[in-house]
Amino acid sequence: MDATRVREAFDTLFKQAKKRNFTQSVEFLVTLRDLDLKKPDQQVDFYHELPHVPGEPKRIVALVDVDLADQARKLADFVILKDEFPKYKENPKLAKKLAEDYDYFIAQATLMKDVAAVFGRILGPRGKMPSPKGGMIVPPKANLEPVIQRLRKTVPVRVKTRPLYQVKIGREDQDREELVENLLSVYRALVTHLPQEERNVKAAYVKLTMSPAIRII
Repeated sequence: MDATRVREAFDTLFKQAKKRNFTQSVEFLVTLRDLDLKKPDQQVDFYHELPHVPGEPKRIVALVDVDLADQARKLADFVILKDEFPKYKENPKLAKKLAEDYDYFIAQATLMKDVAAVFGRILGPRGKMPSPKGGMIVPPKANLEPVIQRLRKTVPVRVKTRPLYQVKIGREDQDREELVENLLSVYRALVTHLPQEERNVKAAYVKLTMSPAIRII
């Protein structure tokens, strides 16, 4: 896949798209073939930092103790200290609301046992538990700024049950070249994790929230 074909697909997409009364997301879809997803070594599961923020920055919750409290309050979108955990254990609806409203959860490593006990049932099935793969589990003396700035631009890349990957790469009002660069970046990252790389790609498309998909390859 090259940048010229991606630009042509975007040209077609934006020419054909109907105006909506809200700003639509730009979504990238890849269908795959010749994968046996029952085999763990053919599944894909990692996090990828895009070159540009995909529309709105990802929203982040910090689950920390006093060691990281001051940093977290300055940098994260929401902070839950260890002594506040019981409130969420007693009222799972609060944890569910967090899972709906926020994209990523970072946790102080020394609290992971408590995080799993209090939030695991809610965050785990939604794929939002703090993950070492995404650098979301941090030591008590960590510098949170680079962690959070990276996560603002990070997307999950998972192909585990269906031969399909779909991800938001930006918004329709975003600079066109930023959209092209985000799309190519995540596509290339996905391909390198496939057993046969591009031979496993059946087709790729770009679409808006409420538009038909435009085929790129």
